[in-house]
Amino acid sequence: MAADTSIFRRKSAEDSMEESLDPERALRRTLTTWDLIVLGVAVAVGAGIFSVGATAAANYAGPAVIVSFIIASIVCGLAIMCYAEFASTLPVAGSAYTFSYATMGEFVAWIIGWDLILEMLLGSAVIAKFWGVYLADALGLFGFEVPTTIAIGPVDVDWGPVVIVGVFTTLLVLGTKLSTRVNSIFTVIKVAITIFVIVVGFFYVDKANYSPFVPPSQPAPERTSLEQPVFAFLFGLEPTSYGVIGILAGAALVFFAFIGFDVVATTAEETKDPQRTVPRGILGGLAIVTVLYILVTVVVTGMVSYTELAAEDTPSLTTAFVLVGADWAGRVISVGVLVGLTSVLMVLLLGLTRIVFAMSRDGLLPRGASRTSAKYGTPVRLQIGVGIVVAIIAGLSEVELLEEMINIGTLSAFVLVSFGIPILRKRRPDLQRGFRVPWSPALPIIAGVACLWLMVNLTTLTWLRFLAWLVAGVVIYFAYSYRHSIAANPHFDSRTGARL
Repeated sequence: MAADTSIFRRKSAEDSMEESLDPERALRRTLTTWDLIVLGVAVAVGAGIFSVGATAAANYAGPAVIVSFIIASIVCGLAIMCYAEFASTLPVAGSAYTFSYATMGEFVAWIIGWDLILEMLLGSAVIAKFWGVYLADALGLFGFEVPTTIAIGPVDVDWGPVVIVGVFTTLLVLGTKLSTRVNSIFTVIKVAITIFVIVVGFFYVDKANYSPFVPPSQPAPERTSLEQPVFAFLFGLEPTSYGVIGILAGAALVFFAFIGFDVVATTAEETKDPQRTVPRGILGGLAIVTVLYILVTVVVTGMVSYTELAAEDTPSLTTAFVLVGADWAGRVISVGVLVGLTSVLMVLLLGLTRIVFAMSRDGLLPRGASRTSAKYGTPVRLQIGVGIVVAIIAGLSEVELLEEMINIGTLSAFVLVSFGIPILRKRRPDLQRGFRVPWSPALPIIAGVACLWLMVNLTTLTWLRFLAWLVAGVVIYFAYSYRHSIAANPHFDSRTGARL
């Protein structure tokens, strides 16, 4: 049997399922529908619920940011339905990477896996960084002044991110089910705080603040050409705020609020009865998150005028409460933010590890990383290694400057998963599907195009950084992954990777 030398060689669904049975590289099926709903809510409801809506209202869309959220949630919902079908068809680790391998071939799968690593690596590091900042802020609100950095020789290290990453890395090593139970507690607390803030906020709403609902477009001279949407840059348009373009740019920004649902799909190999559990868990979590975000946005834009929010350096829900004289809410929200970030970080660390795990099991990254512990049923060495890398990035760099990179990594994955549905339906109509996207191929194609549209509404600078990341990924693929891929060599056992 000759080796397949094509960079678009595909891995069958049967091979993917068989590899998941390798006892040295197997994950335990322990998660239920409730666990997946909690994971989805946990990763999506973080600091963003208290800040991203206010920021988008202040700088992009005004009260029409409510429409921005609806657009983002619809696009996310369409893409998530595609994830649900794939995950119920191929219930193995890897999410969009594994799905792309089965439909579009190895090179496309590598690129999307590389993008997912970007999304979850930066997401974990950014959230860990913010956790340290919000910890100091929360302690300050209660009268405790604690420095955020410590000096280790000539280097200043943010200690908060290092500590929280270390704690959750340890929990994830001990088992996904244990981590999920801890995460459930944090998730219930932060949802309760969010609902409390929404209810209290409604008492301060003034309907006059919703007018004009769509503020007229106006120049934004404070932004450079690289800080405007890439489609505006390509057509030579001047940077603007508000209007229809502002609503669309706001949708691209608030899409950050919905990232993470693809992480839920990475746990398909650890889920009981995945054909039923994964679709219910993903779609149930998305429904809860969408309602919470829209309610928070209605409150923040109704409490104060968007122009007042725009006058602030860092507008947030706390800003709105302070402007109406309810300073006490800052303490409640600071606790909610801290708890919210805690659970987001855990899910992102889990997702990052599972993506690398799947790619290493296929030989595209060193296969030693995909070995699991007989005692804990988790990839212990990989989880610890990922934790160390995230802690170093968050503790030593200004990674928060790359926040928009998380969005573009997520959207690129959503695009390929959406377009992959009709391809897999045509190539493998025989596969059992626990969930089917309705009106295929029309709906998956619409989902992919909508995600592409949101991508071109991200800034030009974000696109330039993204292209640099892709170039690095292509170099690594041809330098290492192409030659070490198990699919490339028929003299390897597809399940164990051993030479025949």
